[in-house]
Amino acid sequence: MLCINDHNTDPFFNLAAEEYLLKQFTEDCFMLWRNAPSVIVGRHQNTLAEINPDYVTKNNIKVVRRLSGGGAVFHDLGNINFTFIENVVSNSQPSPVRGEAWRGLQPIIDVLRSLSIDAYFEGRNDLMIDGKKFSGSAKHSYRNRTLHHGTLLFASELADLSGALNANPAKFTDKAVKSVRSRVTNISNHLKEPLDIDEFRSLVIRHIMNNYTNCEPYRYTETDIAAICKLRDEKYATWNWNFGQSPGYNMINGIKTNGGYIEAHIDAANGIIRKVRIFGDFFNVGEIEDLEQLLIDTPHNEAQIREKLKQINISDYMINVTIDEFIRALTWDVKNVNLI
Repeated sequence: MLCINDHNTDPFFNLAAEEYLLKQFTEDCFMLWRNAPSVIVGRHQNTLAEINPDYVTKNNIKVVRRLSGGGAVFHDLGNINFTFIENVVSNSQPSPVRGEAWRGLQPIIDVLRSLSIDAYFEGRNDLMIDGKKFSGSAKHSYRNRTLHHGTLLFASELADLSGALNANPAKFTDKAVKSVRSRVTNISNHLKEPLDIDEFRSLVIRHIMNNYTNCEPYRYTETDIAAICKLRDEKYATWNWNFGQSPGYNMINGIKTNGGYIEAHIDAANGIIRKVRIFGDFFNVGEIEDLEQLLIDTPHNEAQIREKLKQINISDYMINVTIDEFIRALTWDVKNVNLI
């Protein structure tokens, strides 16, 4: 097994690295990594329904979609992520990373119990301490390989975790998988002796190296880094992957402007506006239906909407309303959510 103790904190790079290792390597791999503040949404989720755009924008929190299913999670530098990637084995040769009880989580439990913390497995994919969750995990299969990854809340900012994921459910209705909010805790709150995050990280790596056969450290080569960066730039750092892959959804958003109240109702699929209705008490000259028709088939992001609206003079449709205000009603500050 290749052991990768990666110190890159770019969430776009790290999610791309997982896919690269899964699809381009043949060896089993274990990776520990951290992300700068970010929301990582599940493969089948509607991104806009899972985040609090105002909070995400204000705090410069990145939003990235991962390969695996499940719910949205918050990452920061107080959180450690682990990834096991292995080749599928026959039922007669059970792997230490697979199985009904997610045996890949056992090394984490073992490390914590060595620190006199009574951690335990619960439900489908959670690790708990005193009834509170500190780790959730998910998996994804590709051909004959399986990726199993998860979070380890060590000293995460739990207020940011709550704020970034606290989307208003009344704004969106869709058929995507919804995240389930859980009571959470940090590992550091349960330590008997002080331990910083780097020391804890070293304990985990050492445990893996000592308990898995044929383990060896691995560092990305220049070729690896170039390939990962290409995948990051062409997929994981793009609006299409992080937002355009969202299932169909309906959004309702209202704002107050100097020209009156504006309320936008949008139906979107694959990140594209399929239908839009504009309501409010603003005054208009041109027909609002013409403005609505103009927006159909436009990607649901600020740049594309702004480009489309160059075709008209907004004051002909909404007196005393600026183009920025109208876009804010349409996007609910989506324009800043996917900053790269």
